[in-house]
Amino acid sequence: MNKKLKKAFYHIAYWMFVIFVLSFAFRSSWGNNTLTFFFVSSLFLIVLGTFYFFNYRIVPKFYLTRRYARFAFYTFCTAIISLYFVLLVIVFAYVNISNYTYVMPNSTLFVLVGIVLYLLVFVGSFLSIMNQSLEKQKVIQQMLDEKEKMKKSFLEIMSNRKLTKIPYEDIIYIESSSNYIKVITTKNQIESKEKISTLATRLPEMFLRIHRSFIINTERLKEVSSDKVLVDDIHLNIGRSYKNEIKEVLNMMSN
Repeated sequence: MNKKLKKAFYHIAYWMFVIFVLSFAFRSSWGNNTLTFFFVSSLFLIVLGTFYFFNYRIVPKFYLTRRYARFAFYTFCTAIISLYFVLLVIVFAYVNISNYTYVMPNSTLFVLVGIVLYLLVFVGSFLSIMNQSLEKQKVIQQMLDEKEKMKKSFLEIMSNRKLTKIPYEDIIYIESSSNYIKVITTKNQIESKEKISTLATRLPEMFLRIHRSFIINTERLKEVSSDKVLVDDIHLNIGRSYKNEIKEVLNMMSN
């Protein structure tokens, strides 16, 4: 299951849990479990639509782009429209529950359910805005880090107690062997006592780790199969735990 499906599944499970909790909490007040469930569900659909429209349309388009005046205006319009539909649901439910139970339910309970749902939306929206802001900052930082890496057109490593500079374009792949690494280039191979995991953080995006022991230069990549890659004229194995990541990266590179 990919990340998007997992996220969607968790969202659905969370909101279904909210519906059942609220239905259970208010069922005794209205004397009809079924009607209570339908009321909460109907109200929930409006609140949920508001939540997703606010977080996935208004926030990215206006708040994150710092167009705060438009953000405030569209937020206000969304709130008014949402509350209008909520009012319709409350009136409809009030009439129907009264007809079925022959008891006029306490109108404050309708308002209370709406307040609880919108409170959950408010908390969820706040957390969503924070998460989107952090993700944006993370992307910006990654771009800055990548730009910093690309300022240098070569890899610097210590080899035989000397600082060696290897042009990125000359590197075919990097191999980890026990307590040292080997950088295989078009001219020779250079050894260094450095961990491959540490080295990977210093390399630009043109390099891809395909195995716990291999990092390849994707600009020299010729073929990819289910378990191997061909870099220049050298076949290297793909590690099981890296297959999905490699597939995603190569798809992004091809698009």
